[in-house]
Amino acid sequence: MDSTPVMAEFSGAPHREPTRPVWQRMGPPLIAAGLGVGTLALLHFRDPHVEGSYGLCPVYALFGVYCPGCGGMRAIHNLTDGRILDSLQSNVLVVPLVLAFAVFVVDWLVRARRGQRWRLPGLNPVIVWSFFGLLAVYTVLRNTPWGTWLTPV
Repeated sequence: MDSTPVMAEFSGAPHREPTRPVWQRMGPPLIAAGLGVGTLALLHFRDPHVEGSYGLCPVYALFGVYCPGCGGMRAIHNLTDGRILDSLQSNVLVVPLVLAFAVFVVDWLVRARRGQRWRLPGLNPVIVWSFFGLLAVYTVLRNTPWGTWLTPV
């Protein structure tokens, strides 16, 4: 058995990826940002309020109930038009999710530019299960007579 002491290396500096050119490090976050901007542009210029412009929601077509995503495209369209209240009325979950995506992509871009690894937000199980519980309550409530204010417009 080897009795050589093992010493952990810790410099206190943030972990950096192996040196790659900037354009290679920036590629994935720029693609994600481009997909997000492209989605916003598509939903801005092709109005989802026009019936049949994007087809039917499969959940609503099959079961006749609103899923948590119903009204999401209309909410993004309203958001890109600057109508925030209308966006919230179409789907109250869209505005926080779009903001979270934007913060995540900007952080990813900054970290890639610095040569650092991208990071996922640390979520403990209580937060994850609370989110899914909130999603279930939201779905049930928007399909009841008491939750008509949550139905997509």
